[in-house]
Amino acid sequence: MKKNILVIYYSQTGQLEDIVKNIARPFENKDEYQVTYYNIRLKKDFPFPWPGDVFFNTFPESYLQIPSEIYPPEDEVLNTRFDLILFGYQVWYLTPSIPIISFLKSPYAANILQDTPVVTISGTRNMWMLSQEKLKVYLRDLKAKLVGNIALVDRHDNYTSVLTILRWLTTGKKEKSGMLPAAGISDEEIAGSVKYGEIIEKHFSTNTLETLQPDLVKNGAVEIRPFLVRVEKVGNKIFTVWSNLIIRKKEKRPLLIKFFKVYLMAAIWIISPIVLVFHILLAPILSSKRRKQKEYLQGINLK
Repeated sequence: MKKNILVIYYSQTGQLEDIVKNIARPFENKDEYQVTYYNIRLKKDFPFPWPGDVFFNTFPESYLQIPSEIYPPEDEVLNTRFDLILFGYQVWYLTPSIPIISFLKSPYAANILQDTPVVTISGTRNMWMLSQEKLKVYLRDLKAKLVGNIALVDRHDNYTSVLTILRWLTTGKKEKSGMLPAAGISDEEIAGSVKYGEIIEKHFSTNTLETLQPDLVKNGAVEIRPFLVRVEKVGNKIFTVWSNLIIRKKEKRPLLIKFFKVYLMAAIWIISPIVLVFHILLAPILSSKRRKQKEYLQGINLK
């Protein structure tokens, strides 16, 4: 009897779809597996490219994890008992995206995820670590079994990637232009992600999923940049204040969104470098703590 593999994802640009399909390819290439794809669809989807005002106006609902209505999954997804799930997601404002949250908060998620091994797969600019912690909580509450995590990121420096991702999201232009490189995860890394599928298939077929994550980490599936972890922690505190303020002051929302946009740009270009300086200065004192933090974030356990 064939083993049933489910690939869940939402992708605006097509980048994450390419990643999850590459990772699923080793299962597609073997007769003993039946691979099913579930592309999450919102009843009111978001535009791409994003108009700037829409992109920033999505912030409070994204960060506060307020769901939108989704179309039901196909009967094939709802009525099949899956043996493994590859769960692809992206990060919006330091949180799993609204389409992903909308699925996780839907009446369909528990039926699909419960008691099933799950490998999470993210494709992001670079700050995914604390978003993964939020996703772990959802998976735990839905009684899914997190067995692995893969985090593919843009390898350019933090400031270059800000410029390229904004260009991509607001104009649709991913390609290199002027002095800026191509946006997003490199084509080579996306194509090479098939190796992670081979690792997952090996552990799945030999019933050794309990040792999957160390093998993925050893092969470069999860890179932790301690400085960005610190930026995320600061960002979560700030986003908590801003998102609640915007939601609470509905009549002033357009004005507050404009202020938030200005603040966010200032935080990236002014506050973030200050955080970096303190990160470097404190490195000798906090090296042990940061090493433990890195080991934890590369793993799949939830504190």
